[in-house]
Order: sequence, then structure tokens, then C-alpha cells
Amino acid sequence: MAITAEMVKNLRERTGAGMMECKTALTESNGDVEAAIEYLRKRGMAQAAKRAGRVASEGLVGIKLNDDRTLGVMAEVNCETDFVARNDGFKALVDEVTTTVFTSDQPHAALVAPDGPIGTRITAEIAKVGENMGVPRTAKLTADHVGSYSHMGGKIGVLVQLQGATGEATTTDAFKAFVTELAMHIAAAAPQYLTRAEVPAEAVEKEKEIYRAQMAESGKPANVIEKIIEGKLGAFYEQVCLVDQPTIRDPKVKVSQALDTVSKAVGAPVTITGFARFKVGEASQS
Repeated sequence: MAITAEMVKNLRERTGAGMMECKTALTESNGDVEAAIEYLRKRGMAQAAKRAGRVASEGLVGIKLNDDRTLGVMAEVNCETDFVARNDGFKALVDEVTTTVFTSDQPHAALVAPDGPIGTRITAEIAKVGENMGVPRTAKLTADHVGSYSHMGGKIGVLVQLQGATGEATTTDAFKAFVTELAMHIAAAAPQYLTRAEVPAEAVEKEKEIYRAQMAESGKPANVIEKIIEGKLGAFYEQVCLVDQPTIRDPKVKVSQALDTVSKAVGAPVTITGFARFKVGEASQS
């Protein structure tokens, strides 16, 4: 069967594949459009497998919230080069992936599986663009209010869960300013945990061992050394725990103190119940 330019054009519009790939697919399938689409899908999976070993550490973080900001989702979409990450087509892909996370109840693993809605979409994009791509992590947070922040054009994304403030309280200038600064703080300070209670015991013990080694030859009594270690742990918690960190606005004020201040301002006990911070490329390094 003769393959016409119109057939190639139509297949290209439906799949986004290159002109020569569409012509080859139609030739291999004797002009059967559906069979040609299947051919391109299989070819895309083969290309994806070939490129799977290539590092994809560039990309963007997409964020989407519902209208009343009680639900927020985030997705990191990776590619190999910053050139592709800045392309409008890739930005549209990030929006599409983020929307899929927003509307789906499936867990991350199911979404990004080879036969999942995001997995199949990424495979098709790899075949189209020619770079390895992936969606290493997604997040879906719900709360009375979900704050968000995107830094450096989507290179860092933040979601933060806040309980206790609803209705008019969330529209006050004090609350809106607090949420904005809190999300920006998380982006800049990169806390690993929300509170001290979340820090694994082995991580705390490792810090103590380091401090003990540092003071092994100090000649101080063991009980004094232990008190010094407890003091050093305070500095450790300030580095890794969100509520213990000094705020980016005023280093003399901790996040926990800023939380107390906004609670008084809105007349409600505002609490932080969780957060997610994605920086492009971090997942590929872990």
C-alpha cells in the first residue's frame, strides 16, 4: 500500500513521533494506522530500554493545587539536558504528568510502571525526543491548607501541610505571608525532618559518636562530655529539623516561634503536619 504524506502527517499529529519514524511505522504496518501506533509504542519501549542507563539529572518539578488549597501534588520529571528541560514541549509534559498525579488515586509505583499512565507517556516521549527521561518521585499532600513554592523556574518545588487554619483565617495577610515564607524557607534550608521525634535513633547516635570522638582526648569527665554532647545535638537539630531551624527572615526566630506568632494573629492553633521538597537531580544521586 502506498504511504501518502497525509497519512504520515495524521500519524505524526496523533503520536508526536518524527516524520521518518511515522513513515517507517506505516510502511511496516501496510498503512494500518492503529498497527502503526502499536509499532511506534513498541519501538519507543525498545528505545527507552536502550537509554535507561543514561543519567537523567536535569528537568523540572511540577506543582498543582486545588482551588481551596486543601490538596497539593508535586512531580519531578527528569531528562538528560537542560536544553530539553527548557523546551515548551517538555514543560507541557511536566504539566501533564502533574495533572495525572492530581487526578489519580494510584500510588507512585503504579503510575510510573511501564504500563502505568505516566510510564507509558514517558516511554512515548523518550522515543520522540531521544533522551532518557523519568519520574523518580511524586507527592500528594492534603491538609486544612497546603502551601507551595517553586524556585528557579521549577528546579526546586515545595509543598507544606498546615492544620488549624480554615476559612477566613487563611485569607489574612499574616497567614498568607507566613505560608509563603515557610515554603520559601523549606526550599532554601532543606530540612530533612519536621520535628526531633522524626529523626531516626541511629542518626542521633551517629552524631553522638562523632562528638565523643572529637572530645576523646579532652580530659573532661564522662558526665561533662555527655552534657556537651547534648548541647551539640541542639545545633544538629537546628540543621535538620524544620521547626528548630532559624527562619530565613530573622535568624533569631525559629520556625516554631514564627508558628506561635501566626497562630495568635489568626486566632487559631496553626500546626505544620508535613512537607515535601524536591530538587531536580537529587533522586538520581541517591
